[in-house]
Amino acid sequence: MLARLSIRDIVLIERLDIEFAQGLAVLTGETGAGKSILLDAFALALGGRGDAGLVRHGAEQGQVTATFDVPKGHPASNILNDNNLDDTGEMILRRVQLADGRSRAFINDQPVSVQTLKAVGAALVEIHGQHDERALVDAVTHRRLLDAFAGLDKDVAALETLWTARRTAQQALDEHRAGMERAAREADYLRHASDELKKLAPQDGEETTLAERRTVMMQGEKIAGDLRDAQEAVSGNNSPIAALAAAVRRLERRAGSSPALVEPAVKAIDTAINALEEADQHLSAALVAADFDPAELERIEERLFALRAAARKYSTPVDGLAALAAKYAADIALIDAGAEQLQGLEKAAAEAVKRYDAAAAKLSMARAKSAEKLNKAVNAELAPLKLERAKFITQVDSDAASPGPQGIDRVEFWVQTNPGTRPGPMMKVASGGELSRFLLALKVVLSDRGSAPTLVFDEIDTGVGGAVADAIGARLARLAGKVQVMAVTHAPQVAARADQHLLISKAALDKGKRVATRVDALADEHRREEIARMLAGAEITKEARAAAERLLKAAG
Repeated sequence: MLARLSIRDIVLIERLDIEFAQGLAVLTGETGAGKSILLDAFALALGGRGDAGLVRHGAEQGQVTATFDVPKGHPASNILNDNNLDDTGEMILRRVQLADGRSRAFINDQPVSVQTLKAVGAALVEIHGQHDERALVDAVTHRRLLDAFAGLDKDVAALETLWTARRTAQQALDEHRAGMERAAREADYLRHASDELKKLAPQDGEETTLAERRTVMMQGEKIAGDLRDAQEAVSGNNSPIAALAAAVRRLERRAGSSPALVEPAVKAIDTAINALEEADQHLSAALVAADFDPAELERIEERLFALRAAARKYSTPVDGLAALAAKYAADIALIDAGAEQLQGLEKAAAEAVKRYDAAAAKLSMARAKSAEKLNKAVNAELAPLKLERAKFITQVDSDAASPGPQGIDRVEFWVQTNPGTRPGPMMKVASGGELSRFLLALKVVLSDRGSAPTLVFDEIDTGVGGAVADAIGARLARLAGKVQVMAVTHAPQVAARADQHLLISKAALDKGKRVATRVDALADEHRREEIARMLAGAEITKEARAAAERLLKAAG
């Protein structure tokens, strides 16, 4: 419920802080005192349209702060959670209106978009009046209210799940059909391309591997000849190793007679032979590493040519050929095996439609029965509101050919204002005064279901008096037993039933140079005096005071 409303520098309001309690709060005051300004300021805090004209003359900005006590699990808390906003149970909605037309919105001192503020505000407060375009103009709202009255919210949620499953199944079927049709149109080309790519058998990364191997082999081709020439010189037919070995043997036979002369030479020649043999080993290893095979190089180049030719033909990178081959193979498989899969998807889609249709039909029947109960309950409230000849009708039009997430029904509230006249949509047929009373009757019936925790009624008693005004007051008080109700009223019968009475007036400031709106909480004699003023007008008589006393006692 609304706990506090603080207003700064809005039109004629300089500074107002109002505490609210549960029950029925009425706002009274003479015409032009500022009741509409107060409601406009409240609507601004709820996400209503901002306007530079709302800022008090001479001020740079105006500000409105509305503080609510919100129970856990309330839809407004869900909106906060969806927007990653802090939820402490106390919800503070604040709107700053700048004199240049810009505005800023905050929830719990965190900046938010005006749309988010409006969504939270709509979950917390409903403002209704004679000319309220939001009252019940939307057929979607009518359907939601009927479902809330009938306790069908869980059934609607279950139907939404079935609707999602139906759409998912149909989407899978449509995609499969489209794939089959596309594949069938390209069947000949697909089979040829698939066979060609299957024969080519491209592998991921194959081009890079082959190119690297080709580079290595081409480098090996250039150096292999020099390596073979060097090896021929070291260990071939003209190698000096055999001659050196024979010389060493001859010198060794002479070593016994002249060791000093022979041994150094033998040792040196042995070192030379070992070095040549080591060189031969390195050359052999280098030739193996070069691994140049002309036939293999030719095979690599032919493979690269084939892969790159296929890539150009199919307009894809070489590394994409393997994926393309898999796609073509899958398309061929879709053609070959798609009919069987299509049957399965058709069956699943048909079953999803069947489940949805059954649930939608059941929900539609429940709505039709609940509509009769709602009609009966609302019509029972009309006679005391001087609408005894009128009739409230919940029009439920069902069309199985136009299904949706919430079913096959369009729900709209209709009225017949007099016997013999044609019923029609409530917002079009009922006059301003009638509309407000129809609305009140409906809200009384729906008070504990489908209603925001705070309801504001703006002069819904205009143009009525006496017994009708008393009936309106009684229903507002009854409604206030289940939700918080605020009413701007000119009817003393309504004011007498209030749990909280707020008087809105203008006060002169700066020796009469300017005025400001003020709000005073009335009690006891002050309250009786205001109700007497509402009864008598400018001059309050003893009779008016006595009548006010009687109204208060009767209401109390």
